[in-house]
Amino acid sequence: MKTRRHILKSSTAMIALPALESLGFRRFASAAAAAAPPKRLVFLGFGWGVTDETWFPDIKTPGPDYELPVGLKPLGRHKKDFSVVQGLWNKYSVEGHAGSTWWLSGANKFAQPGQTMHNSISADQVAAEQLGVNTRFSSIQLDDSSGKSGGHGPGLSLAWDRNGKPVAAFNDPVKAYHRLFSSDETPIDVQKARLAEERSVLDTVLENAKSLQRGLGKDDNEKLNEYFQSIRDIETRLSKEEKWIGVSRPDAPIDEPRSGLQGKEEIRLMYDILIAAFQTDSTRVITYRQPGGQTLLDSIGINVHEHDMSHYITTKGEKLAASQKRDLTQSELLAGLIDKLKATKEADGSRLFDNVALAYGSNIRTGHHLTNCPTILTGGGAGVKLGENIVVPHNTPLCNAWLTMLHGVGVEAERHGDSTGVLKQIIA
Repeated sequence: MKTRRHILKSSTAMIALPALESLGFRRFASAAAAAAPPKRLVFLGFGWGVTDETWFPDIKTPGPDYELPVGLKPLGRHKKDFSVVQGLWNKYSVEGHAGSTWWLSGANKFAQPGQTMHNSISADQVAAEQLGVNTRFSSIQLDDSSGKSGGHGPGLSLAWDRNGKPVAAFNDPVKAYHRLFSSDETPIDVQKARLAEERSVLDTVLENAKSLQRGLGKDDNEKLNEYFQSIRDIETRLSKEEKWIGVSRPDAPIDEPRSGLQGKEEIRLMYDILIAAFQTDSTRVITYRQPGGQTLLDSIGINVHEHDMSHYITTKGEKLAASQKRDLTQSELLAGLIDKLKATKEADGSRLFDNVALAYGSNIRTGHHLTNCPTILTGGGAGVKLGENIVVPHNTPLCNAWLTMLHGVGVEAERHGDSTGVLKQIIA
């Protein structure tokens, strides 16, 4: 049986036959259409930690037969499809109210002599460098629309670039929606001219910086090299924008969000945008530094201050009740996101859930406690173990989990942050 395309010949033309099953083309077309969906990576981070006593499963019952704690009860219908990982931390963490700044990087804040603030590349940006080559957006960063970073620490999002500099985010669901799905009505020749002008400015800046470099000392040269890397990053962004000039944005699979929503409803909207971005393959890497402080508390009728809530241990009472209600709300929202990931179908008939690797958590456990970072892993995209209470040795590097997830979605990386290797306990 021939497997090449059959051709009908005449004296003037050659016309390809359609793929007839009788000629051995059975299901060829459907097989081509059902190419394996891409892997996606998501990190959802919150500040202020969780309620220690009611969020974590009992470490004495590891495995699948653990009892779901009160704080995770809304996730009950998905119990077989997520795992809680206990025992992870970032060993260099020293900031009691920075739930996100070093969460995905594992960096040492004081690694650079003479500097009081240092960071390194976050796990999402490592993935974006490889998974983002063929998408319009290498990665998408989402953030709290209130503009407050309470419980998160310094930064513009969860993401930090290869120089350890903060990566900006969309902090409004409406703006994120239009960036993803609204067409740029600017004429193509004007868009090209704008990019050419930006390149010209970059060339001039680069030439001047290289002239300045001669005669500088070691420390100044290191700073200038960081500057050169920033220039190269801008050049990469311009090249990507140039590549997508004239390519229409996809039709939005969701309606335009209402403006002005904050807290609980904003998180729900951002989760919808996250799914829409994956549905349209606009990106394959997303982070969301979500509100877990005052904007969330206000939206669910809690009158306790976010900082006071995080220190419920000293006084209990209404502060403890606020912390527990916050946990239930966040678990309810996460459960709703998993519902939608499972309900969204891929081209090959699989679920979006099956091709997403999602980490949910914080760098803070509770109060100022930075060990045993709350960590939930879900989605089938990275081949991690689901449905279990996974207890790893005390103070295992959190970056071991991130390295394992990177490998699971096909990202080549020898190490990440302070990792010591992959976390075998979470591999299915």
